[in-house]
Amino acid sequence: MFATHFAGRGRGRGRQAEPTATTQQELSARFAGNVPDDWFSEPATVIFDRDEIVVTGHLAMPKIESDADPAVAASARIAAFRETTRDDRIAIAERAQATYERTVSWAVSCGDQEAAYTVASIPVMTRLHIEERQLLDTLIDAGVARSRSEALAWSVRLVAQNESEWTV
Repeated sequence: MFATHFAGRGRGRGRQAEPTATTQQELSARFAGNVPDDWFSEPATVIFDRDEIVVTGHLAMPKIESDADPAVAASARIAAFRETTRDDRIAIAERAQATYERTVSWAVSCGDQEAAYTVASIPVMTRLHIEERQLLDTLIDAGVARSRSEALAWSVRLVAQNESEWTV
């Protein structure tokens, strides 16, 4: 199970204990050793933060007739993979979750299609002044977002799309 006790850092309560320390190399090796070689057409990529580990694999594109729709074939391959590997993915994830105290999520791509399974949506608390809250409300009023939470997530994605222009 996940650690739910408090570490007592900082002021007041509410900070969770740090999850088990790990490295990119350790996680990549663990999943390479646990994921069957025939699942993906290349080694799975693993990214992580303090809350979640995301394992992403690339599925081989199905062989199709020239007049068949490749997007439909790729979507069918992704759906079949999800269904046929579910029990094994759950078992692999449970072992890793017990060791690293993080949610394990899975994602796959096939051709131009992508799908993410059981990805975590982690709440992040922030304090905003009225001007910042008004900006989020403007995004809601404009139909960009349905809530302040969604507006903030939209803003973070926009920053991520443009961050490479800001690095020196």
